[in-house]
Amino acid sequence: QVQLVESGGGLVQPGGSLTLSCAASGSIFSINVMGWYRQAPGKLRELVATMASGGGITYADSVKGRFTISRDNVKNMVYLQMDSLKPEDTAVYYCNTDRVVSRTGSYYFNSWGQGTQVTVSS
Repeated sequence: QVQLVESGGGLVQPGGSLTLSCAASGSIFSINVMGWYRQAPGKLRELVATMASGGGITYADSVKGRFTISRDNVKNMVYLQMDSLKPEDTAVYYCNTDRVVSRTGSYYFNSWGQGTQVTVSS
């Protein structure tokens, strides 16, 4: 089984920065895409950024130029550097993996972390 644990959320003033981290654990051989999604109160969960194992990156238009995703394939971690934060970035941020291959050859699809709260407010 794959477990994803996020950290780094908190309260920040508009214009500030935060870095989120997500650690994937388990008997992991490889992870295809790792990414970040967010869900604000009363809204649907939406994509923030994803990064494939080969380096391909996707950003939501709303965060382009402000957020940077990166990953460490050795440590099975993904990061989200968030700069120039706005109140509309307030949400619970979730880590996601689309396909994980375990060392025993099992596949785990669409795994989610428990989420970390990011609040942007003065």
